[in-house]
This record gives sequence, structure tokens and C-alpha cells, in this order.
Amino acid sequence: MPAATDTDDVVALWRLQSRYADIVTRRAWPALHEVFRPDTAVHIDTVTAPPRTVVGPDAFADFVATAMARFDHFTFVILNTVVDLDPPERAGEQVTGAGGRIFMCEVRHDGASDSWQNAHGVYQDRYVRLDGRWWIAARRYRSMARTGPGAGVFGLPPDLA
Repeated sequence: MPAATDTDDVVALWRLQSRYADIVTRRAWPALHEVFRPDTAVHIDTVTAPPRTVVGPDAFADFVATAMARFDHFTFVILNTVVDLDPPERAGEQVTGAGGRIFMCEVRHDGASDSWQNAHGVYQDRYVRLDGRWWIAARRYRSMARTGPGAGVFGLPPDLA
């Protein structure tokens, strides 16, 4: 099989990002093992609560499932995505790492209060290719704005501003 081109890698990473959005929208938590490495650290900064870090797909699933439990409707929408491939270690070799950003919106409905509480944020990711496939190897999330309780506009993370 021929080596992947830059376009092949970018498309594969876009598919990985889309797969993640699909998993979260469907609340298909066991499928996070298909996109996260077992040691993936996810740093979460909602701005209005102390930042925290969870490690691995199960810990991340527990955190997100708890946060989403009150919503009777939840859709994870990718608004924009950027992928930057690392240069290969040696000429002619496949790229084994990449960075990326996902600007997203969570379209959420709280059934108890019958209110829409949407959230906007950004993921800053590190990706790794292992055994011929791409994985999310590290992730930083930061809230940018939200409606409903705790509403606010928080802007870009300082390193992106």
C-alpha cells in the first residue's frame, strides 16, 4: 500500500474529528475508545469552574455524561476545524503527528427548565498515528461563550488571541 499523502492524512484527521462529534452527540461513550488513546489527557477549562484534567476515554466519558445528563437534546456541532501536520522525521516517511483545533457549538435543551443552553468552545488537540491510524493523543478544551445559567462571553483562549 502506498504511503499516505498530506491530503489523505488531513482527511483522516477530519474524519476522526467528525467521529468524535458523532460519538458525543449519540452519547455512545464506549466508542470513545476508538478515538482516544488509553492515556489521552483532556484538560477542561469552562472558565466559570476550576480547570480540571481527566485521563483516558472512560474518565472523559464519565465527566461528559454527568455534565450532559440534564439535557434531553444535545448536538455537538463542528463550526470550523484546522489540522496542521508535523513534518515527517525523515524524507519519504509518513507523518506520525499533527496538531489541530475544533471550534464547536453544543446545541443543548434542558428539559426541566424547557430552556436552550448552548455553549461555544475550542478544542486544541494533538494527534498521533499509531499502527496506521490516527488517534486523539492530548486535548485542551476551553469555553468561549454560553447561554442560559452562567451565560457569558469569555473570548478566545489567550494563546489563540
